[in-house]
Amino acid sequence: MHRTSDNGISKVPEVTLAFWVIKILATTLGETGGDALSMTVNLGYAVSSAIFFGFFIFTVVAQITSTTFRPLLYWAVIVATTTAGTTMADFADRSLGIGYIGGSLTLFAALMIVLGLWRLFVGSVSFNEITSRKVEMFYWVTILFSNTLGTALGDFFADDSGLGYEGAAIAFSCALALIAAAYFFTSLSRTLVFWSAFILTRPLGAAVGDLLTKPVAQGGLHLSRLTSSAIIAALIIACILFTSQRRMERAEES
Repeated sequence: MHRTSDNGISKVPEVTLAFWVIKILATTLGETGGDALSMTVNLGYAVSSAIFFGFFIFTVVAQITSTTFRPLLYWAVIVATTTAGTTMADFADRSLGIGYIGGSLTLFAALMIVLGLWRLFVGSVSFNEITSRKVEMFYWVTILFSNTLGTALGDFFADDSGLGYEGAAIAFSCALALIAAAYFFTSLSRTLVFWSAFILTRPLGAAVGDLLTKPVAQGGLHLSRLTSSAIIAALIIACILFTSQRRMERAEES
């Protein structure tokens, strides 16, 4: 976690390689978990969206009111935004008939508005100094919209562009590699780099999740959505516990 001289403790993890690994796993879980409830359990997009949005409200309130950084709680909110984002984007794109392009443009506009308001009322959109409840609320609303946008983008590239799930996963992986190169080899704004990567990990997870669970005839591997979700969730928990243990060991050494 980060500590600042005048604002106290920021309740977000350090942005390291482990952060991005867990984020990609969480976005993949968002796709498989969201589809499991809306399609496998057959609750539909609207009911599933209400359930996942309720889970998001519950976890984000717990996160915002917490006085310390709690890794499992933080990543539970991330998973809540990815699952809610999956079903909400699917509801808008398919049930409301907006389509992938219309949904992506609408969500992108909403995301830009939230970031603009954040900048207007706070003065910056820093991703690593989340040290007040007002800033934290902007942070989580931004993440909710970014993960919903990522779902629509992932579906568009996988379904409408002709790339398929595997092609879309490769395309978004390449885009993230370019962003990583920009981080290491250019002076591009770190805030811009972070949010760009954050948004793009969601369509990558959407493409990977669909690749795992969609029927073979549609280009997927036809794995069980429920089983895939359980395995991915276990991997996320293992990664969180491992990184927390490593952080404690480093703290003791110092």
